[in-house]
Amino acid sequence: MRNTKVRDVILLGCFAVAAVAAPLLAAPFGAGYPDLLVKFAIFGIFAVGFNILFGLTGYLSFGHAVFLGVGSYAAVWSFKLVSVNILPAVIGAILVSGLFALAIGYVSLRRSGIYFSILTLAFAQMCYNLAYSVLTPITNGETGLRVLRDDPRYLDSAVGVLGQSPSLFGLPMTGWTGYYVCAAVLVVAFAFSVAIFRSPFGMTLRAIKTNQNRMGYTGFNSRPYLLTAFVISGMYAGLAGSLMAATDPLAGAERMQWTASGEVVLMTILGGAGTLLGPVLGSGVIKYFENIFSAYNEAQLGTTLSFLPESIHDGVVKTLSLFVGEGWQLTLGLLFMVVVIFLPGGIMEGVMRVFRVKHTPPVKSLGDSAQRDIVGESVIEEMPADYGAHPAPEKALAEAKIGTTAQ
Repeated sequence: MRNTKVRDVILLGCFAVAAVAAPLLAAPFGAGYPDLLVKFAIFGIFAVGFNILFGLTGYLSFGHAVFLGVGSYAAVWSFKLVSVNILPAVIGAILVSGLFALAIGYVSLRRSGIYFSILTLAFAQMCYNLAYSVLTPITNGETGLRVLRDDPRYLDSAVGVLGQSPSLFGLPMTGWTGYYVCAAVLVVAFAFSVAIFRSPFGMTLRAIKTNQNRMGYTGFNSRPYLLTAFVISGMYAGLAGSLMAATDPLAGAERMQWTASGEVVLMTILGGAGTLLGPVLGSGVIKYFENIFSAYNEAQLGTTLSFLPESIHDGVVKTLSLFVGEGWQLTLGLLFMVVVIFLPGGIMEGVMRVFRVKHTPPVKSLGDSAQRDIVGESVIEEMPADYGAHPAPEKALAEAKIGTTAQ
């Protein structure tokens, strides 16, 4: 158990260093600028929270973007009515998203499997359409909700703060300052995720994922645990939505669309559902393809491949141009197919193979070891067939005869 805590501290420390050094690490790939790194951090938070539900319990939600949108709306209303400081906005967005998740989860978790997924999708589409129609006074419909100069901001008016753009105690949420604020929140969110994975609560969620029916036969009520995981996951999404509104003070219903929910599912599966680092890697890969890979055009591709012989240059460029620019989703789809077929555990499975990360050694029972590896998986290795078994009758009889002769 002590070794597990040490490994967790090392993992968290490495994660924090990577977040700080992200501009340098991403620069060689053309992604070392603040606007894109902010997206990496925000969607990393979103995916980490979704992984608590899907990765630990196996319950696949197709409506998690609802909480992302609700968090954005709550944050913008906080900027309009309370203060441009992001702290009240973040707290309010987390609480409001948690209440929405409690209501939706209470109904949806009455079913499991595909029926649960369909229920969450139905709630998501219902909220999306309400934001465009009945709730227009709150959401401002298609135009979207934005921060205006004549907003009351009662707390700022009371203390004499004159700022009009979201900030953290005067630190602007733009440029590198905005990125490092989001990165700090990502590190804290990741640390909380590690704590959940390592806790008895997390182990209970794993047990539910392994065999929920068997737990029910023993009289164990799994629904409160599932609802708690659903609410925590929704609060993560609300946190991501509030940071999205802080870096771009505009909230629109498109953030609640089913495509946004599908995107976080792809992030989690691509990186590795049930692992700690996988969802963060998956979110980075998808946002990189969406923002950088999609910007390549045929001319840039021709310049990059200028070293090829003229006889094949044009053909190669025309063929590859189908997979860049507007065809970036085709490349992402092929990558997703390769990962699902050859690396069912996601990108993290490939990383573990490359670095030969081994699982914890076999132990007699769960009480003897934390049974976890450095990426968050819980694995019970198979024990030798004769481990802990009583000696065979013939062997025991022979040993008894030898003892009698010696006497």
